[in-house]
Amino acid sequence: MADGLSHNSAGARFRAAMAAEKPLQVAGTINAYTAKLAEATGFGAIYLSGGGVAANSRLRSLAEERCTAAGIRLRVPRPGLCTDNGAMVAALGSELAARGLPSSPLDLPADSSLPVTEVVVH
Repeated sequence: MADGLSHNSAGARFRAAMAAEKPLQVAGTINAYTAKLAEATGFGAIYLSGGGVAANSRLRSLAEERCTAAGIRLRVPRPGLCTDNGAMVAALGSELAARGLPSSPLDLPADSSLPVTEVVVH
């Protein structure tokens, strides 16, 4: 433990399992079931969204493969439009800190109905 990290922590065990168990199969399984579900229920297309998740090139290629095999169109925004929500929040926080504004209290409630053009600072 020379680096100060526990190599038996839950995170270390998870990383070891992911390295050994080929985690990309999760994306393949999700896509296979999604394509089968769309085909079985009569949908002719799948829209892959989800911020940063939709920018994942492996997920996109597997989705295209599964949809093509099922005869279903795949609609995916270009990667530049698939931004990670956490990155956007961090960028906003960085901008507010650079302007010298105080941080919000930890009990500030989230309001998903606010337009993206409005920033509330408490």
